[in-house]
Amino acid sequence: MVSAAEQMVANTSWGALARATELRQRIFFTLGLLIVYRIGTFIPVPGIDGQALQDFMTQASTGIGGMLSMFTGGALGRMGIFALGIMPYISASIIVQLLAAMVPKLEQLKKEGEQGRKKINQYTRYGTVLLATMQAYGLAVSLESGDLVTDPGWFFRAACVITLVGGTMFLMWLGEQITARGVGNGISLIIFVGIIAEVPSALAQFFASGRSGAISPAVIVGVILMIVVTITFVVFMERSLRKITIQYPRRQVGMKMTEAQTSHLPVKVNPSGVIPAIFASSLLLLPTTISTFSGQQSGPVMSTILAYFGPGQPLYLLFFAAMIIFFAYFYTFNVAFKPEDVADNLKNQNGFVPGIRPGKKTAEYLEYVVNRVLVLGSGYLALVCLLPEILRNQYSIPFYFGGTSVLIVVSVSMDTVQQIQSHLLAHQYEGLIQKSQLRGKKQKRGGKKTPVRK
Repeated sequence: MVSAAEQMVANTSWGALARATELRQRIFFTLGLLIVYRIGTFIPVPGIDGQALQDFMTQASTGIGGMLSMFTGGALGRMGIFALGIMPYISASIIVQLLAAMVPKLEQLKKEGEQGRKKINQYTRYGTVLLATMQAYGLAVSLESGDLVTDPGWFFRAACVITLVGGTMFLMWLGEQITARGVGNGISLIIFVGIIAEVPSALAQFFASGRSGAISPAVIVGVILMIVVTITFVVFMERSLRKITIQYPRRQVGMKMTEAQTSHLPVKVNPSGVIPAIFASSLLLLPTTISTFSGQQSGPVMSTILAYFGPGQPLYLLFFAAMIIFFAYFYTFNVAFKPEDVADNLKNQNGFVPGIRPGKKTAEYLEYVVNRVLVLGSGYLALVCLLPEILRNQYSIPFYFGGTSVLIVVSVSMDTVQQIQSHLLAHQYEGLIQKSQLRGKKQKRGGKKTPVRK
């Protein structure tokens, strides 16, 4: 059943968006920073042999290089200043969150509210600098080994490391600014825009392969149907909820006695959103980023990793599915939905689940419900990410049509639209409150009450 809030949002028009000045400013601010990000992907790192890099990426685009380029918005294929993308920050976030669940001192910081969160964010930034420096140096050495540099040496390595680390830190700052002063999650939007920007060229390449006969028309039609079905399935699952009944007893507020109320606590089938897929992808890309550019110079260990953990390989698919399921549970219980915190909030508001004692018993019940819901949610994430990957590997479909990219695009789009709707709803409520206040002032000035329309 559609709620009153959803009905009000559905009735909003472009005129309401035009009147929402703050929301319009947030949207323009977000678009401006995303344009800055796209411009940065075309600014090359100094000292790169452009023609040699282009020839190399043409050969590597069908392998892991294509996926690396997808997550960096094409910056890696052009060796732009944002070639490392936002992945070092995501990897650092994974490490810090894992440590926060295991190290008592970090766990205590998480419970200290805003100050603790700022401290953990600071540790994440330090970790980002460390990881970005290691990856940038390894990438610089690999570029030299692959003969993709005009003037190899320590000067190039230093310039490459400084440029790439600075680019990653700037992207991290952009993401934080979008989250705080724009619309949507900044980090997710950066990945989203990177994928969307490269889709037209991937489509052109895909249809060109069909015209040349490399891909049959049946495969082209099948891929289009697969994308449509995947998008429909993702939208359906992302909007699916498990509603837990919550009751509030009669209570006295001031001089009023409020009646007993029944409400619902919504638990999404996928509370963690697109985060598990991004985390799992970043872990898979971490050991292969360096070896991609080293050509024939990679050692036996890296060659083995690329052979067994390449896209479409059984170990790659197994590890990918395991990481998605793990991060779906880990992120949900540590960030998205904490049963203990929810139970405490219900207890403080005098709310309770019928038949369940408030406090510890409620937390255990919520954990039990979320565990069961996540069986479906994590399975859905793994299915959406893996099935298109298998088909894509069999028929040489571009990475941009894989399950991970479709999931990111659809989930981030839905999340951003929901935030815009929330801002519009808040603007409408503010307008109603202002109108009621003005009407009240007019009544006081006139000395007579206006008749109520029946």
